[in-house]
Amino acid sequence: MFLTRQQLYDKIRASSKEEYILQEMTRLGFWAENVAKPSPAATLIQKESEVRRQLNELLSERQRYRNKRAMLEDMRKARMAKAKLKREETKQRRETARKEKAAAWAVTSEQEIVYLGEEVSAGLNKKVPDVAQLQKFGLPVWADAAALANAMGITIGKLRYLSFNRKVGHHTHYQRFQVPKKSGGTRTISAPMPQLKAAQHWILENILYKIKNDKAAHGFVPGRSIVTNAAPHTGQDIVINIDLRDFFPSIAYKRVKGLFCKLGYAEQVATILALICTEPEVDEVLLDGRKYYVAKTARHLPQGAPTSPAITNLICYKLDRRFAGLAAKYGYAYTRYADDMTFSAKGPAADKAGQLLRAVKMFVKEEGFTIHPDKLKVMRKGDKHEVTGIVVNEKLSLDRTTLRKFRALLHQVSKTGLANKSWGKGKNIISSMEGYANFVHMVKPELGIKLKATLGALLQREDIKTEARALWTGDSPAKKAVADFKREPLNKQNPSSDKPWWDVV
Repeated sequence: MFLTRQQLYDKIRASSKEEYILQEMTRLGFWAENVAKPSPAATLIQKESEVRRQLNELLSERQRYRNKRAMLEDMRKARMAKAKLKREETKQRRETARKEKAAAWAVTSEQEIVYLGEEVSAGLNKKVPDVAQLQKFGLPVWADAAALANAMGITIGKLRYLSFNRKVGHHTHYQRFQVPKKSGGTRTISAPMPQLKAAQHWILENILYKIKNDKAAHGFVPGRSIVTNAAPHTGQDIVINIDLRDFFPSIAYKRVKGLFCKLGYAEQVATILALICTEPEVDEVLLDGRKYYVAKTARHLPQGAPTSPAITNLICYKLDRRFAGLAAKYGYAYTRYADDMTFSAKGPAADKAGQLLRAVKMFVKEEGFTIHPDKLKVMRKGDKHEVTGIVVNEKLSLDRTTLRKFRALLHQVSKTGLANKSWGKGKNIISSMEGYANFVHMVKPELGIKLKATLGALLQREDIKTEARALWTGDSPAKKAVADFKREPLNKQNPSSDKPWWDVV
């Protein structure tokens, strides 16, 4: 094998000329390779070659150290390469951890609820119910959100969606509209959308209706009505009506959650139930062509949710007990229909109204409510005594003037139709007329049957049907919502309720 000149130069440069000659002479047989004693000449040549190599390395290193800039650049490149490798390893490790965490979170989200928004998620890790307390009230036991969702027949995801507390969102669970008040102005009704409404009805039937209300509560209680509320105040010398201001908005989310906790539910379940039953007031904001719903108040009971009246009855249980004791002390009868509270008495007890009212105002304040100053009425002898729309001076009766006007309206409709007619403050005259006929039927069944028959006959006439369809043309969502709620009673066991279940304040 022959070497090129360049290869020959490289071999000599790698060691030394003498060492290369020695290696070649040994390879070609001119120098004994295996001798008993090393040849001094060969040893010296090899030693010299080793020293030359070391010298060349030292010279090379010395040259490098002379060029500090190059040396620092090499060090920097080495450090950067090492750091880049470490960053890449860290990135890969974090990505792996992120994927594992995401996978674990996906599994957790399908099985439990750990977050429901700001300010409401702190107690979601508490899943131990008070079984003895739940059994005391005859309530079903659900330890956590998974058990609750299973009982409701929905997924964990759907339960989270219905109960999530959003400060800003692209959608809302409520349809809001205005209805006129009897005293003037309008009232905002928050009608729940179908999915939330179904969940609220489920809570109503499976929890709230299972708890016994105080005997003084008559509003939206099975078997009771405005008639049972007014009956105890018939033939009294004095009747005092007290109304609470902002009844539903004054009952905050924390108070509703506290109610469910007091019933025995674990804080996780109580939080979810309270969120489903409450909502904040919102502003609708249009930004870049998209509508946003921005919460402007804390969560509270909405006027329009089927659960709200039943919850208020339970929250007012202590207030009812205190008022019942106060009434017994001064010789008064006491009933409550939603936020409308009535006291009445006969004989010497009627002179104690001032003492009674002072105590009532104190109790109302201590229970977190406020008396509406414009709706506090004290009716004495000679006044018309009216309780939840029913006259109670001598017996349960109706306001004669209103009844006479209603009969006149029926006569006018039979002659000239519905055009330019109205009844009450409702925009839908037919619904308003039907509502009053049902009210009369509750108080005076025989008279109510006649009025309902007369009204029914009118509504069957083709000309009246045509007018009614024309009046209802161009239905708005608010009108549809009002009609739906009026057709659907809050409590199927108590279908004789005299007015829509949301019209309680």
